[in-house]
Amino acid sequence: MKKVITMLSIFLLLLSCNKEDHIEMLPFENPEMHLDIPAGFPSLNTSFAKNRPTKYGVELGEKLFNEKKFSGNNTVSCASCHNPSMAFSDNQAQAIGVYDRVGLRNTPPLQNLAFMQFYNWDGNILQLEKQALVPIITHEEMNSSILEVISKLETDHQYRELFRRTFGDDDITPDKIYQSLAQYQYTLISADSKYDKVKRKQGETFTEREARGLGLFKIKCASCHSTELFTDQSFRNVGFPLNPSIEEAGRARVTGAEEDFMSFRVPSLRNAEYTAPYGSFGQFATLKAVLDYFDEGVLEAQNLDPILKQNENRIPLSEKEKDDIIGFIKTLSDSSFVGLYQK
Repeated sequence: MKKVITMLSIFLLLLSCNKEDHIEMLPFENPEMHLDIPAGFPSLNTSFAKNRPTKYGVELGEKLFNEKKFSGNNTVSCASCHNPSMAFSDNQAQAIGVYDRVGLRNTPPLQNLAFMQFYNWDGNILQLEKQALVPIITHEEMNSSILEVISKLETDHQYRELFRRTFGDDDITPDKIYQSLAQYQYTLISADSKYDKVKRKQGETFTEREARGLGLFKIKCASCHSTELFTDQSFRNVGFPLNPSIEEAGRARVTGAEEDFMSFRVPSLRNAEYTAPYGSFGQFATLKAVLDYFDEGVLEAQNLDPILKQNENRIPLSEKEKDDIIGFIKTLSDSSFVGLYQK
């Protein structure tokens, strides 16, 4: 009898081991997502190739993007400042964080990030995967730490399951958080505006005002707002009113170079209709105010952009020309993009 029991125990033990071995050998399934890359867009950035969006990675990233536990007092998420209905901006002059603290700069919209080579107004981040930590630890934004964030997420069964589906185990680490957030943001591609439909010959045509605006835009604006992103991704001092904060120096905060003082990354004009106010700290309430400022004359600076210097520090525009250019800029509004991510 003892012999039978012993043999049965060994058999059950072997069966158990085989079962465990079988579980470990199961394929890890988290398929890569297909993204429609718009024709004519710049090359994808190099980080994208190392962190391609996956089914569960994007699902996890979107959940994290909307997670208020990222902030020290559980009141602010990424989506609090990057509102989908505003092309992932917030319509505030300067970002508002925990306890209504006011940030240094205007919240940049989030779109077509997979094609960008620099992030933030001063380009201090080169990889989207390294961006998320900045707002988490910044006093005026989330005022927390990545370890505090992880301690909150670890108690949530849904998060542990999503991390397991995304990465193969349920360990929650900083890199996994950053990678999934970036995967979600890489999917935020905007290329279905009226402009895009006209270019693709999908039954849309420009009005006379929009067509005139496009012609003027090519002459007056396209030197900086070029490529299908409507930014050349360069850093320029265009003589905008100065941020009074002593902490601001523009690109020079990153490089330490005098020639970069108060230079900022040229913003994309896609979805600009949704992202007022404009400027690095929301200096201008409307697109008309921006064009009025260029027309009236910008601030003198030693490193003022040569295009402006060659034109007596201004871009001369008649009232009709301003109206036409704004008419064209509004053709870059992608209503399907802002509607797609609304909850």
